[in-house]
Amino acid sequence: MSSCAESFNGLILRALGRDFGDRLLPRGLEINFCDQVFLIASGLIWNVYFAVLALFFGFFLAVAVALGKTSPSRWLSRPAEAFVFLFRGSPLFVQFFFVYEALVLLPRAGIEIGPITMDTQWMTRAWAGALFVLFLNTSAYTAEIFFGALKSIPKGDLEAADAYGLAGWTKFRRITFPTMLRLAWPSYTNEAIFLLHATTLVFFSAFPAWQQMGDALYYANYFAAQTFNPFIAYPLVGMYFILLTLGVIGLFGVVNRRLNRHLPRAARARLRFRPQYIR
Repeated sequence: MSSCAESFNGLILRALGRDFGDRLLPRGLEINFCDQVFLIASGLIWNVYFAVLALFFGFFLAVAVALGKTSPSRWLSRPAEAFVFLFRGSPLFVQFFFVYEALVLLPRAGIEIGPITMDTQWMTRAWAGALFVLFLNTSAYTAEIFFGALKSIPKGDLEAADAYGLAGWTKFRRITFPTMLRLAWPSYTNEAIFLLHATTLVFFSAFPAWQQMGDALYYANYFAAQTFNPFIAYPLVGMYFILLTLGVIGLFGVVNRRLNRHLPRAARARLRFRPQYIR
């Protein structure tokens, strides 16, 4: 029991840096089951960090891109279509490497803008660069989901809004946007789950884990290499992500019920998890 308590105290926040736990990771025969449980759980902090921030900021960019795609102006629709096509048409893994190499090619000292020099080296670290890639990727996929929902809004709803004299921002805020969210939310839930799983690709990307501040897969790979036994660390990662997925389904289910609260129970859309094996 004391061994597990020591593992918890020394490793549960270790992914945040050496100031938050043991400076040295357990090695060789020192490694026990509790070490793997708590250090891999510590790495989940970064997976949740990537997923939450990418979804949060990507949501607003996706709404803007979806509205751009529906715009009659080619100056808005064409760039929005190109953005969605670029990030949906290329693998996420390739996007990681392309962005990292582009950032590395920037001057290490920074970018000079007149008398001001902007430091760029921090962007090559995983917490910033990988987050930027995930943000752009999920924005493109979410924009396509929202675009389809905008096209699926019943014409009767829009005509009723016109009949009541709603127009412009008021019409969008009270009719278009809520209806779009209601129609898109089940698919958006699947996108959120996929993005959560996609955060494990950060380990395979070129972005380094600074000062051993790695995600769950980073530590699982470390333990597999140290113990020569992958059948403990990797199943632990899978179990943790299953629990996180259930949490996402539950949280998004609450929002889904809120969005559909005005509909009869039989007409409410239900969330169904549909894994995207090929994207």
